[in-house]
Amino acid sequence: MATTGTGAVVRSPPRPLSERLLSLAALVTGLALALPVITIFLLALTPTENVWPHLIGTVLPGYVLRTVLLMAGVGVITFVVGTAVAWLVTMCRFPLRPLFLWASLLPLAMPGYIVAYAYVDFLSYSGPLQTWLRGLFGWKSPADYWFPEIRSLGGAIVVLSMVLYPYVFLTARASFIRQPATQLEVARALGRSPWGAFRAVALPLARPGIAVGVSLALMECLNDIGAAGFFGVRTLTLGVYTTWLSQGNLGGAAQISAVMLLFIFLLVWFERSARRRQSFVLPAQRPRQPDRIRLNGWQRALAVLVCGLPIVIGFVIPALVLLNFAATRWADALSPAYLDAVYHSLLLAALAAAIAVALGLVLGYANRAMQQGFTTRVIRLAALGYAIPGTVLGIGVLIPLAGFDNALDGFLRAQFGISTGLLLSGTIAAIVFAYVVRFLAVSFGAIESGLQKVTPNVAAAARTLGRGPISAFFEVHLPLLRPALVSAALLVFVDCMKELPATLILRPFDFETLATTVFMLASLDQLEESALPALTIVAVGLLPVILLSRTLHEPHITS
Repeated sequence: MATTGTGAVVRSPPRPLSERLLSLAALVTGLALALPVITIFLLALTPTENVWPHLIGTVLPGYVLRTVLLMAGVGVITFVVGTAVAWLVTMCRFPLRPLFLWASLLPLAMPGYIVAYAYVDFLSYSGPLQTWLRGLFGWKSPADYWFPEIRSLGGAIVVLSMVLYPYVFLTARASFIRQPATQLEVARALGRSPWGAFRAVALPLARPGIAVGVSLALMECLNDIGAAGFFGVRTLTLGVYTTWLSQGNLGGAAQISAVMLLFIFLLVWFERSARRRQSFVLPAQRPRQPDRIRLNGWQRALAVLVCGLPIVIGFVIPALVLLNFAATRWADALSPAYLDAVYHSLLLAALAAAIAVALGLVLGYANRAMQQGFTTRVIRLAALGYAIPGTVLGIGVLIPLAGFDNALDGFLRAQFGISTGLLLSGTIAAIVFAYVVRFLAVSFGAIESGLQKVTPNVAAAARTLGRGPISAFFEVHLPLLRPALVSAALLVFVDCMKELPATLILRPFDFETLATTVFMLASLDQLEESALPALTIVAVGLLPVILLSRTLHEPHITS
């Protein structure tokens, strides 16, 4: 409704029916995907038994302290390693640089819990490294020498950092590529060394992108349950799992989950605050890049070491350990347990990827069409699911689904004498719903990025030809979005194949996936038996690495 210059009231034309339906669909979808977070806070604030005093007086301070220390260590190492590798492969010339450009993504294919299992075996007293050292130096017992304990907080920090640093590498490299040559050349003209120009100019300009990468790494660190548990580090995530499933205390698990959500909100605030305070206007076109710095002598050797060591630690050594184990267990590939785990993993991942892409399309197109308002805020809230750890999602998903099942069963019993049992909770529907909530942000981000490449003039032309938003979507946007849809489906599929915490909590009885099979076998110290399913997960995880490596095209830098 608006007013004219004469004061007359002019009613705004009603929105088309298709646009209202699109807005309603996006609103319902967004609220449904936000339901787990709402459930956690309601359950934590109104538990059947108030265990806050017990938690605060016993386990909660330890959980919080270890979680903070783990995240702080991972944050510092991923920042240093990811930024250093990104700067070297982008701005310097040294041997093997083209190899490191794509190989630095390989650790992304390795889930943290799989790397943890490999290193515990590789570095244990009976493992190959200590056995070789005893043979080399003639040591007879542990009393003859000192060796760092891998099952410790320090071990967890190093291993998780070597798996997660590619998040920082990707965002930092993207930031360095966007920086124009003139700014660095001015710093060099004023007497700054290459290192000084990096500290004074390049690093501050890249800080917003680096903050995004560190935040992603810390969210994955907080979500981890397998690596931390195997290293004996009892974090908040592991506390939720044991409090609920081992001690049967759902209220306590929900309250610990609420504390974890506070960590997540702090991470999101940190990332957005860093970007807001450190925002710079860069040219829309890719700027001319500076000449690459030629490294010589010890500098070249150091650059190769800095770029190569994280790849060796985060991918090469774990892969060799798993291949060595799997070499003696190839017959397991025909075992019913392995084949069932592969089938279950593929089924869950395919269903979740299809649903996440469909919902991502709805939310992405609605966000583009609505531009503003309550619906867009709900969409943004639903897209935050990637930040929620799987253990928290497990509780947030199971409670409302169980409530729905019980209400439906009670109604049908009372009215028709029919018992429906558990239709959603305790079935694969709960797992798929959790996957969709957690990984919708991946699908939504890829689709939103694809939509941004479709000029509004195309949609406007369709509208002038009488097409509504839905018709324009199917006839114009959908064909142009196919590459983005394929990328979104692939990324969600692989993330679902690797997801462990939510699967552990929500899986039906006697229902195993590749991830839970690896977790259970490794927890029983049956590492050789876990090698083949672990390698299967790694092989699938290489798919997005290949996809991402194709996007790391070389900028126009004089070399």
